[in-house]
Amino acid sequence: MATHTRRSVCSLDCPDSCGVLVTIDTETGEALRVAGDPEHPVTRGFLCGKVAKYLDHVYAPDRVLYPMRRRAGVPKGPLAPGAQNAAFERIGWDEALHAIATRLGAIARERGPEAVLPYSYAGTIGTLGYGSMDRRFFHRFGASQLKRTICATAGGEAFLSVYGRKLGTDTEHFHHARLVIAWGANIHNNNIHLWPQVEEARRNGAWLVVIDPYATRTAQLADQHLAIHPGTDTALALGLMHVILRDGLEDAAWCEQHTHGLAELRAHVRSYTPAMVEDATGIAANLVEELARAYATTKPAVIRLNYGVQRSENGGAAARAVCMLPALTGAWQHLGGGLQLSTSGAFSFDSQAVERPDLMYASPLGRAARTVNMAQLGDALCDLEKPAVHALFVYNSNPAVIAPEQRKVLRGLQRDDLFTVVHEQSFTDTCDYADYVLPATTFLEHVDMQGAYGHYYVQLSEQAIAPVGEARANVELFSALAQHMGYTESCFSDDAETLIAQALREDAAPEDTTPGSVLMRGITRATLRAHGGSERLHFPSEHAVAPEPFRPFSDGVFPTPSGKAEFFSEQLAAQGQDAMPTYHPPVELRTRQTPADAEGMLQFLPRKSGNFMNSTFANHAAHQKMQRETLDLLELHAEDAQVRGLAEGDLAEIRNERGALRLRVRISRRVQPGVASAGMAWSKLNPEGGKGVNQLTSQRLTDLGDGPTFYSTLVQVRRVQCACEAETGCVLCHVGALEAGVSLE
Repeated sequence: MATHTRRSVCSLDCPDSCGVLVTIDTETGEALRVAGDPEHPVTRGFLCGKVAKYLDHVYAPDRVLYPMRRRAGVPKGPLAPGAQNAAFERIGWDEALHAIATRLGAIARERGPEAVLPYSYAGTIGTLGYGSMDRRFFHRFGASQLKRTICATAGGEAFLSVYGRKLGTDTEHFHHARLVIAWGANIHNNNIHLWPQVEEARRNGAWLVVIDPYATRTAQLADQHLAIHPGTDTALALGLMHVILRDGLEDAAWCEQHTHGLAELRAHVRSYTPAMVEDATGIAANLVEELARAYATTKPAVIRLNYGVQRSENGGAAARAVCMLPALTGAWQHLGGGLQLSTSGAFSFDSQAVERPDLMYASPLGRAARTVNMAQLGDALCDLEKPAVHALFVYNSNPAVIAPEQRKVLRGLQRDDLFTVVHEQSFTDTCDYADYVLPATTFLEHVDMQGAYGHYYVQLSEQAIAPVGEARANVELFSALAQHMGYTESCFSDDAETLIAQALREDAAPEDTTPGSVLMRGITRATLRAHGGSERLHFPSEHAVAPEPFRPFSDGVFPTPSGKAEFFSEQLAAQGQDAMPTYHPPVELRTRQTPADAEGMLQFLPRKSGNFMNSTFANHAAHQKMQRETLDLLELHAEDAQVRGLAEGDLAEIRNERGALRLRVRISRRVQPGVASAGMAWSKLNPEGGKGVNQLTSQRLTDLGDGPTFYSTLVQVRRVQCACEAETGCVLCHVGALEAGVSLE
């Protein structure tokens, strides 16, 4: 068999942004194998278990292959796997686009263009797929703007408030560290290409500490796991600073020269004693003391902070406090020291040129449209007025599963007067509520380019195979839809190559010295292809002591209002926020001193499943098998199960005022007393059908960034009896999920 290889880039929502080699049958054009690019300095020749099976997704039996229209009289709601053909009929692209454009146009005339709401996120983080022609289309239309908060805004704004730009310790330098703290970061599952660096550091004598309320795979492999109570990270970080400042372990010279508000911070953290921190977090006072001293005295020390920390009501403050630690100890000075939350601030693609926000002023509104927070989709679909939302256009996301307060979201999606279009690869839960479903390409089937939020390489993703079925990329879809709407602006004819050139500022004048232009200067489509599709950023001198090795913030340059790393933020204070991070217990927080009883509330962790990518891959048998230890199961500590009369395999109901979910119990040491956990999956594949963990989460927002508060959720758990009382084979009981010999101990 004759084969050839093409280079692609994994565009799933992951910090690693891996270089991928695709082996293709030359005769049939079919992809035969995907593998990590051995020449990529971060990918280093291997892929995660999820993407190693990516061809199962590309050629999945439930792949959306053609445009589909809901059949007359078929109500919106959960469909059993394979039932979509009875609910939908195949149509052609031209017919679909004409019908969609006609309906959107009518809604705009009757209700106003803001009655149309686009809904998307990071189903692809490719520069074009994430936001380019789609933004142009909705800007020109005058549709409501979407505030994309579902993942990272609280932590992102927190980091910016301290440092002014999202840069972080280089992944390739972690092996120099002698102390690695993974704070809410499941490196082994969700950032696997950092793991070899951590292991190399440990072989050289480094200590790995994991701070996480759940015993993740990373926690189990660590030298020390501190099982913090959910939503209390702010208290721990401030407690560490209390010990460091009390004992004079800060880098006084660094702080004097490069930080703002040290005196205020010193006074602020006095009340955050180790005893107070133990009371709030459940971490023993002596361990708080030990970690603070180890962190302040070990050089280099690095923190890998991930976004789970910021998904509580106090999440912005938590991220701010953790981000301040390397400024307090001067850890940025040392190669391999500092902190990594995101490296995305290094990639200054020209978003204005690609997204064209100026087109809003050519819309019927003649102004910027209103903004709707994606974390409050239920409210938007059920309560928003003037105008109400009458059309929803979903792409790069699966809101029927991932949006908070799921019951309200589904109630909105079921509205007869809501016109819904979904552009998708697989027939997701959201597709079950669509009027039209349009086939979308995978990252193997289109050209794109992307940066990363876990390393410093720009990458060009070539099209490896022809689109499966009649799938179209986002650029192609929204360009064609603009033509059907009659838009005459030439920008709607730009193809992927043109958009990439615009994002890279290939036509920028040599004398252009804007920060973005300087950072990306010299990186073009031609240079990317000459370097095998990947090229490291060329850091300007003002961001490093020397061009290489790059150590962010080591030169003390901070694009903040004070020009320094900010412990005290006048800017936040002027906005009515706390000038310094302060621990405020979330509204939904279990009191640790509450005696265990059957009616007591438990802190609920609606976790991302480690072998899925949010909800992507949850429909594939191979990925479900990898996730079998927790799939459709409720993890409880033995103490909490016993007081509720629950045993392994019992059917339990998790309930609060927002919803209820039934799952089988798994007695597990991965959760601490007072905490219950279950993973995200496709709701329609749940034994009850149409219900998921977001039945229980609220639409309350974080203190910074207006993000979701998934991990500020209290639930009651009780034993229930299945009505059928069957021993085996009941779909609701789902006894088959508890495979013999599978254990989490």
